[in-house]
This record gives sequence, structure tokens and C-alpha cells, in this order.
Amino acid sequence: MARIAVIGAGAVGGYYGGRLALAGHDVRFLVRSDYAAWKARGLRVFSKDGDFTLPDVQAFRDPAELGTADWVICALKATAIDEAADLIAPCAGPETRIAALMNGLGNEQRLAERFPARRIFGAMAFVCINRGEPGVIHHLEYGRVSVGHLEDDPAETALLAELFRGAGIETVIAPNLRYARWEKLCWNVPFNGLSVAGGGIGTRTILEDRELRAFAEGAMREVVRAGNADLAAAGSEARLDEEDVVRRMFAQTEAMADYRTSMVIDLVLGRPLEAEAILGNPVRRARELAVQVPRMEALYALVRHADLARRGERRLLTPEDLRLPESVV
Repeated sequence: MARIAVIGAGAVGGYYGGRLALAGHDVRFLVRSDYAAWKARGLRVFSKDGDFTLPDVQAFRDPAELGTADWVICALKATAIDEAADLIAPCAGPETRIAALMNGLGNEQRLAERFPARRIFGAMAFVCINRGEPGVIHHLEYGRVSVGHLEDDPAETALLAELFRGAGIETVIAPNLRYARWEKLCWNVPFNGLSVAGGGIGTRTILEDRELRAFAEGAMREVVRAGNADLAAAGSEARLDEEDVVRRMFAQTEAMADYRTSMVIDLVLGRPLEAEAILGNPVRRARELAVQVPRMEALYALVRHADLARRGERRLLTPEDLRLPESVV
């Protein structure tokens, strides 16, 4: 059994780390805001695949307390990528493997600035999951993980796939890491983006509004084209099938309830938005490749503005601003 450090014990990190712990691995969670609840009541997961509880969960507030791990699962928000390496470092020995279970493009490359590329992996979770009260996770639908290795070493990729599959997690080995990242973006760009650009809406609103649905499909097709251009530029023969991606991802979203995306939850709760990782980095890469992505650019502009406004860096009009000067009245 492996010793696994989970850095970022939110909904995604808590769920997949919990599954690995149930499989018998020595899983240690870095838990900060919800530490007291985890220590008092453990981790409770309400899942479509069967509920479970870890009453004696190994939760720590300081990464130095986790010890050196065989695997580090980094499940932080992409907005925390600047601090990720410092949190991982105390758990990383010479042979520790690091998997970025995160949204967006460019996370593995950022980690490679601090750790050897041969030890870095990516894992993309296709899952409907939300955090409830502290120490409680609601796994609503799906759960597949697509995995890849930063240097696309098949033997290394197989090790991560084996780890997840051994815990009963549906796992797909992508043709390469770049492919897996763009495939996940095909859903995240239109649905996360529109959930915020629409002012705070769920997936059902996007699906049932003709104009929003058409915009989402157009943005998804742009992601496929940008991703395929990136794959070609990297010398990969793998390609995303545009029609299959659109059909499959809309069908999966139709099967969900009115799902609240991770980005709209962050918006409503006043947290930083993953605007750069999910939208900015893909848009910049498309521009480098001269791929026209007007819908992606529009979503990026709007979501970035919403994030800046949330941080107080963009001023929004108030009723006071609409009052006419007395001289005009």
C-alpha cells in the first residue's frame, strides 16, 4: 500500500483521497479551514456509488506533519498554484510522484519549475461533486479520472492509473497529458465560463436557453480546434473528435440535475475564480497558434472582469452613481 499526501482537501481532494483510504492506502490530508470538523467527526461522503465515512481520518494543518509520501495528490484550486510547490515540498522525497488533480491548462508545467518533470502527472476528474458542511462531501454524478504523465511516459502513466483503479475509481489513460487537459477544457470553458458570465447560473439554465446553449456549443467547438492545433504543434497524432466531444458532453450535462459549476460556487461565495487556468491560458495558447476563438475570448474577458470586481479592483456602478447632479435636475 502507498503513503499518499492529499494537498487540498476540498470536494475533489476529499472524495478521491477518501476512496484511496478506503482501499487501504495510508492517506494523509492537508486540511486547513475545516480541520476542526475533520478531527471531530471525520470525513463523510454521500455518493451515488455508496456512502462512506472515515471516522479516524488523518488530517493535518501543516504539510510538514504529513511526512514523505510515495504520491502527492495536489487537489488545490488552480488559483493556489503559486503556493502549491511550497505545500508539496515537505512531502516530496527523491522518488515521490506528484499528480495535479486540478482544473485548467499549465499546472503541471508550473510544478515542473520546482520538481523534476519525470515525477509529475496530471489527473482530470470528470465528476459532479460539491462540498457540504465542513467534513461532508456530496458526490452527485460521474467520477471518471483521465490521467497522463508530463513526459508522456506510458510506464509512469500506468502507475497512476493502477493507483486509482485499485480504489475502484474509473480511470482512463489519455493518449497524452496535453490531450487530457484539452478534453477537460471542452466542458469547463463553456459551462464554467457561462455560469459566471451569465451572472451566476446553473447548467440547466444554459441548456434550456437557446442562445446560451448555442454559445456553449460554439465555445466548445473552439476549444476542440485550439486543442487539436496544440496537439499538432507538439507533434502528437492524437486528435479530439469535434462532433463526438459536443455530442458526448452535452448528453452528459443533460443527464445532470441543475449542476452548479465549481466556478459559479466560487463566485457566489466570494472566492477567487480560476479564470486564468480555465480560460486565460487556453485563450493565450490559441492566439499563439493563430486559432480564432472569439467565444472563448469573450468568456475570458467577462469572467476575468467578474474576478477583478470581486477583488475590488474593478468598480461597479451603484444607485448613487445614477443620481443626477442637482444642477441638471
